[in-house]
Amino acid sequence: MKNIAVIGAGSMGTAVSILLAGNGHIVRMWSPFKEEVDMINTYREQKHKLPGAKIPETVTCTVNLQETLEGSDLIILVVPSHTVRQSARNISKYISGSQIIACFSKGIEEDTFLRMSEVISQEIRGARVVAMSGPCHAEELAFGIPSAYVAASLDMEAAELVQDVLMSKTFRVYTNPDVVGVELGGAIKNVIALCAGISDGLGFGDNTKAALMTRGIREMARIGEAMGAQRETFAGLSGIGDLIVTCTSMHSRNRRAGILIGKGKSMEEAVSEVKMVVEGITTAKAAYKLAKKLNISAPIIEQAYRVLFEGKDPRQAVNELMMRDKKCEM
Repeated sequence: MKNIAVIGAGSMGTAVSILLAGNGHIVRMWSPFKEEVDMINTYREQKHKLPGAKIPETVTCTVNLQETLEGSDLIILVVPSHTVRQSARNISKYISGSQIIACFSKGIEEDTFLRMSEVISQEIRGARVVAMSGPCHAEELAFGIPSAYVAASLDMEAAELVQDVLMSKTFRVYTNPDVVGVELGGAIKNVIALCAGISDGLGFGDNTKAALMTRGIREMARIGEAMGAQRETFAGLSGIGDLIVTCTSMHSRNRRAGILIGKGKSMEEAVSEVKMVVEGITTAKAAYKLAKKLNISAPIIEQAYRVLFEGKDPRQAVNELMMRDKKCEM
């Protein structure tokens, strides 16, 4: 039995807490919103983001961050990527030593191009960070539908501890030392999923989506290899695995937002209608700038950026992708 602090009480934070409680651990969740805390403690349910998933009595929720972290054996960070730095900074006030932090947040910091594990390491000196990624919707994890994930770290002891804590008959966890590849796969796939949703919204079919996913994974791998990742990682759970589930499921907020944009909604209107954080939007800007900095060809990511931030017509973006200069696939 471990005492585990889960920072973030949204859909994935709740789902992970349910999993951990089912594995016999004591879980303290943190949320900055008192209404959310009261809802979880009173109804044992995240009614807004994960309705129907019952939260065990061994899970408590509080707005008090210090109380959440006190005596914890493991910290699990499940917050939107753009809030990871501030969250880590806040956590650093209450912990010391080589605390293990498992980060479920997926993204690239826009101004620095840092991965989430790098952001945490900057803010919490000495922390043993494990990057978590893979094809897993909270809406399925919370109800015990079999899923698989990756725990990535250069610190294999930390990765294996996280693996042991999370492993169950419905959640299989693999370790991987390629932190760069695992984090970039988990982040950039959200951009391709947005594009897959736009394709659906435009009324295109399976052929289009298959082409987007296949060429999208190449762009992910190109950027990853330029940053030191292993190509094989993008053929694994945090690469093609996460890409498949995010591009094809209506659980995916990125795909849902993309569908709305393809149907003519603005980016702001799409986000408002989805009513949840759409990570692919902020990651599109960071990934586009990163590809430019690295001089990497990433035409799908570039067109996504232009549609989202320059108001380009999605149909024109598709036409330009299709009519680029002829190339050999390999």
